[in-house]
This record gives sequence, structure tokens and C-alpha cells, in this order.
Amino acid sequence: MPTVNTVTGPVDTAALGFTLMHEHVYVLSEGVNANFPHLWDRAARVRQAVETLREAKEHGVSTIVDLTVLGLGRDIALVREAARQSGMQIIAATGLYTYDEVPRYFEHRDIGHMADLFVRDIESGIQSTDVKAAILKCATDEKGVTPGVEMVLRAVARAHRRTGVAISTHTHAASEQGLNQQRIFAEEGVDLRRAVIGHSGDTEDIAYLEKLIGAGSYVGMDRFGLDQFMPTDRRVATIAKLCERGHADHIVLSHDTMCYIDWFPEEARAEYPDFNYLHIPDRVLPALRAAGVSDQQIRTMTVENPRRIFEAQGAY
Repeated sequence: MPTVNTVTGPVDTAALGFTLMHEHVYVLSEGVNANFPHLWDRAARVRQAVETLREAKEHGVSTIVDLTVLGLGRDIALVREAARQSGMQIIAATGLYTYDEVPRYFEHRDIGHMADLFVRDIESGIQSTDVKAAILKCATDEKGVTPGVEMVLRAVARAHRRTGVAISTHTHAASEQGLNQQRIFAEEGVDLRRAVIGHSGDTEDIAYLEKLIGAGSYVGMDRFGLDQFMPTDRRVATIAKLCERGHADHIVLSHDTMCYIDWFPEEARAEYPDFNYLHIPDRVLPALRAAGVSDQQIRTMTVENPRRIFEAQGAY
């Protein structure tokens, strides 16, 4: 069977099990902890992540795809430590998270240089470790395809074609940014069946979602628990409608949550009680069943589709 790299080493894709396809372990502001180290208690944050990940395992989650890349404070050694202690299988990403401009380092360098760095993360290892990325991440938000965003999209596409690893994205569904991503990926020769168009669950527009699916991509229904974008019941209804129309084989589920984020005071998390790894296994799946989604369709979305995404390997 094919294998996929996790932060603790390669695993058989058949062993991925129930997989949350768009999550994070830590989301950190670039440079803050390095400049103000008194703010950062590494041991406490590892303990917090280990407890959170162990609880997710107890509730049936086998694998988390951590889409934390440059721009989100990636610290791969920290994630590996949490994975080793918790036993959670964690797949790491490479790429760049921006809605607008790229970091100054890239402003006067070409797309090929950025792609080379992503390929290095995949083939050699991240941050001078032997942890290899197994998925590429990019983002397009409400500002659309700015020059910086386009650079990242094209670099991700070129790194994908050289390595064969899957692509997963952040989008602004209300302005149908997934279609712009697909257009640029297609221009770069990407097989759109190997891309997940993320945050597609922020819309109820079936016509838009079927355009993404019709082009071959998976749609990430992956912000469960963020009710300010769409409450759970409406997300569930949209998935049930897509499943009724025969699209379960193009859907993956997730929350876009994390063990720890420093963007807000910790007490702010209390405003989002369902924004955690347990929401889908404990509450969303029963709601999907009640809405008429079959157990086989749920298995397709949570186990079989993630496995297929990571089994589609090879440069082209």
C-alpha cells in the first residue's frame, strides 16, 4: 500500500482512519515568541496540545492534517513533540499563508524560488528536521487574487507538479474564490482532482459547490464550530443536499481549529464552544445521520476520501 509522511514518520495510507483534513495544532504570530520569550511557556503548551489530541483520539479521530505554514507561526519540532506524546497521526503542510502581500523576502525573487523552498520541505524536511510535508497550502480571501496571492498559488501548483503531493486551500466562499484558484491551478497544469478547495462549507450555494466538484476537486466542509461564518445546522443541511445529489465522494470534513492560538486572549475561545476537534465526531456526524446521510457516505467523507487524496502520488 502507499505511504504518506506524518510528523513522526511514514504511515500506510490505509492506517489513516478517521481524518480531519483542515486543522492546526498551534497557530502563532510570526516572531512574537522569539522577541518576547516571557510570553511563551513551551512545556505548558505541549501539555495542553497532548491532552487535546489524546481526547480527540478517544473520540475516534485517527489523523489530523495540520495546515500550518509560513505566516501562521509554524514550529514543526513543537508539533512533532505533541504528536509523539499523544499518539495522534499528524500530517504537516508546506506553503505560505497570505491574503495579500508576500513576506518581503519573496518580493524580489521569482516564483520558482518559492516553489523550490516548498519542494525542499517535501523532499528533505521542514526547518532542518527530517519531518517531511505531505500537502501544500495556499489562501485566497476576500481581496481576491492579488499579485502576492497569485505568486503563492502558482508556486504551490509548481511544487505540486514536481512532487505530486496534494493541495489544500483557504478560500472566501462568498466571493467564489475557489473558482479563481481552480483557474490558476489549471493554467499551471494541475490535475484538479488532487486539490481540496477549503472553507467551501461557508456557503449554501449548491450551484457554486457543484462547479468546484464538476471540475474535479474535493470541497472542504471544514469550518464546523465557526458559527459566525455559518451555523452548524446549515452546514449540515448543505452537506446532506450534496450527498443526496451524489457528491459524497468529493467532500471532506474538518473544523479549522487548533490546540492553541495566540491571536486572541485564551478566554475568547469560550465564545466558540463547538470550535474543537470533538464537534464533528460527537455532534456533526449524528446530525448528518438525522439529515439522511448514510453511514457509508460518512465513511466516504471521513476515511475513504482522505485516503484517496494521499494515495494520489507522483510528479507529472
